[in-house]
Amino acid sequence: MSTLDFALAVREDFPILKQKVHGKPLIYLDSAATSQKPQTVIDAISHFYMHECGTVHRGVYHLSTHATQKYHGVRERVAHFLGAKCPDEIIFTRGTTDGINLIASNFRGKKVILSEMEHHSNIVPWQLHGADISYIPINDHAELELKAFDELLTESPAIVSIAHIANSTGTINPIETIIERAHEKGALVLVDAAQSPAHLPLHVGDLNCDFLALSSHKAFGPTGLGVLYGKSHLLKQLSPIQGGGDMIDEVTLNHTTYGEAPLKFEAGTPPIAQVMGFGAAIEYIDSLGLENIRIHEEHLMAYATQQLLTIDGLQIIGRAKNKSSIISFVVEGIHHLDLASFLDLEGIAIRSGHHCAQPLLKRFDLTGTNRISFAPFNTFEEIDTLIEALKKAASILK
Repeated sequence: MSTLDFALAVREDFPILKQKVHGKPLIYLDSAATSQKPQTVIDAISHFYMHECGTVHRGVYHLSTHATQKYHGVRERVAHFLGAKCPDEIIFTRGTTDGINLIASNFRGKKVILSEMEHHSNIVPWQLHGADISYIPINDHAELELKAFDELLTESPAIVSIAHIANSTGTINPIETIIERAHEKGALVLVDAAQSPAHLPLHVGDLNCDFLALSSHKAFGPTGLGVLYGKSHLLKQLSPIQGGGDMIDEVTLNHTTYGEAPLKFEAGTPPIAQVMGFGAAIEYIDSLGLENIRIHEEHLMAYATQQLLTIDGLQIIGRAKNKSSIISFVVEGIHHLDLASFLDLEGIAIRSGHHCAQPLLKRFDLTGTNRISFAPFNTFEEIDTLIEALKKAASILK
């Protein structure tokens, strides 16, 4: 199947793409912020509420036991998708941010290594919990300076927390190398994989990472749900940051003992419908094939990069050798917000602003950029429409 045929077939699975915005066909180029949802995911959520709605773990009646079985079935599916050793290494969270906060709370005051390209969600939690933070600098291509990383490792950090893919520039970091070097110095590694699961394979066993956090909504799944993977022996050592129902062993008026992972980290009634939706999203990714997605998005990236550089005054921010399906750029003389607003009138959805990555933008002496990001339903024709709209904007806004 050609890349065009692949994209056209995928487009049929996404009902939102059939609409018009300001009278123009919707061109959605903001999948790095949140992915659109295929019909199968929408149907899975609706089906749960229409036919299977029952709380999990707390009833012996049919709806409850059936929901519990399906809930843990998705946990097993996620474990397989990520290459975890067992389902108990998979914790359902509210998103990548929630997972990172859980880990950061257990390393209060410890020395941690981050990087200048991190999303705020991988900076602020460590600051909140009083971590002693050092940052890996980046070069002019928005790549990590690994020699500086090696020097920071001599300071005996407790943990390294690093993005697999930078949300602001699309840089794919050498995670395997980072994990290996960190482990040699006795440091644990948390991988922020928010941008990864719908674009690149993730196998926590092969990576040998200690923790990994991701979000459902960036991988064709619903909002409000994420996953935190952790090695079993490490999860046993961590303390929960939320208390409530379902995460306990025994409660008295004066004392509480906690259950085992993963339930000790899942206080309260969980987002059951969202979990069902994420299970369908994983099935959808598997049905497309991550290799097919990667090939198509690499072609889109190469073509878009070539075409963008034909526009006078346009500069791409982040020219890493190894990139995912994200391009950030600025156009000389046009404010990023004005440009994004103009493109919206053309039916084109892109992201503008600091992308929750202000330290990286400061590194490039910028306050904001425009960002486009691809999904398997995007086409070369959409890129051509974007380029024409950018040229039109340049003639009007400059």
